[in-house]
Amino acid sequence: MSATILITFLVVALLGMPLAFALGFSALTALTMSGVDFNMLPQRMMHSVNAFPLMAIPLFMLAGELMLRGGLAERLIELANAFIGRVAGGLAQVTMLAGAGMASVSGAAVADASALATVLVRQLSKVYGVGFSAAVVAAAANLGPIIPPSNAMIVYAYMAGSTVSVAGLFMAGVVPGLILTFGMMAIIRIMAKRRGYPLTGEPVSLRNIAHEMWRSWMILLMPIVVIGGIVFGAFTATEGAAVAVAYAALISIFVTKKLKVSDLPDCMLQAAITTAIVGALIAFASAVTFLVTIDLLPVKLSTAIRAFTSDPLVFNLIVAAMLFVVGMFLESNAAYIMLVPLFHPIALSYGLDPLHFGFLFVFNLVLGMLTPPVGVVLFVVCSVSKITMGHMMRHLWPFVAFGFGLLFLCMFFPPLVTALPRALGY
Repeated sequence: MSATILITFLVVALLGMPLAFALGFSALTALTMSGVDFNMLPQRMMHSVNAFPLMAIPLFMLAGELMLRGGLAERLIELANAFIGRVAGGLAQVTMLAGAGMASVSGAAVADASALATVLVRQLSKVYGVGFSAAVVAAAANLGPIIPPSNAMIVYAYMAGSTVSVAGLFMAGVVPGLILTFGMMAIIRIMAKRRGYPLTGEPVSLRNIAHEMWRSWMILLMPIVVIGGIVFGAFTATEGAAVAVAYAALISIFVTKKLKVSDLPDCMLQAAITTAIVGALIAFASAVTFLVTIDLLPVKLSTAIRAFTSDPLVFNLIVAAMLFVVGMFLESNAAYIMLVPLFHPIALSYGLDPLHFGFLFVFNLVLGMLTPPVGVVLFVVCSVSKITMGHMMRHLWPFVAFGFGLLFLCMFFPPLVTALPRALGY
């Protein structure tokens, strides 16, 4: 039955059908062939989405919408510009820092991609051309699920169960997220010098930095309150997401004064649409996961992998290779729901650190959002920038290559991922 599910899903997905339809059709096909009671399907679907931890996803998405409408993204861009100054690739480096700032609040690559592309692509294109500009925006937006908070990590922790905490995964992403940010800024500088891009921005001025810090201190306090509260146990990830929504709304209405009360319904609608898509994927994927579980696929897969190798590092490399392929064709949320219940128990049986393995799993699929043909971030940025994916990929590949290089560095040197959460008691 497991083979039937997977083959049916791949065929339907490759025919270009929406992923929720492909997952649902696969589940129905498997139910028909297995003789399992059809009444179990809606029960499993409802049970999968009726979970308090998943409430953090729409709330963080709404916080991102409020940030965009309230002008918080522009404030972060101006602050980053004050710190970068007049250097090679200055405006592109500002974009990368702004992406890191957005990531510390929104937790979603798609929301950050939409915000950064809408605000910055036109301005960047005047200096660097549309291809390089779109690539920088895509790379910056992809920091969203790596730097905490992260919707992807919330989904992973939910599917992995009690062996992984959301706060621990959040902290695991801090150091790699910073390395990724500054590493891509270095790539921008090198590419800008080689291509002869003009300098942008004004020379660094302490007075200008102080001015922008004063204008933005309440925005900078937001991730400290939200992430700090989650990490130190003041509230759960879901409660932290609610705090982020309230904080973003108050700043947008009373500080930047760009968000009107009449804008709130539209912000909630946009967050609801995205949440509905994610919810449908989770619901149908959970049904598929249930069917492959009762078919003992995890046990069979574990036996097959253990027969192939007993080395945990080789297992990590096998999973990385599989996720690289999966990330090219499957939307990441569906991949978490279907694959985490399969691979997480096997990782534990190999004695792997659940936080380390969990971060590598998330990081791998996040990088998949930048790889064609099914890269969600690519679709968003290409749509806003009005360019083809091939045009953007010619400029994006150095950032993707650096991301995979960092993935393997984290794999071979676990303290990059685990040192901070262990120091905080996770």
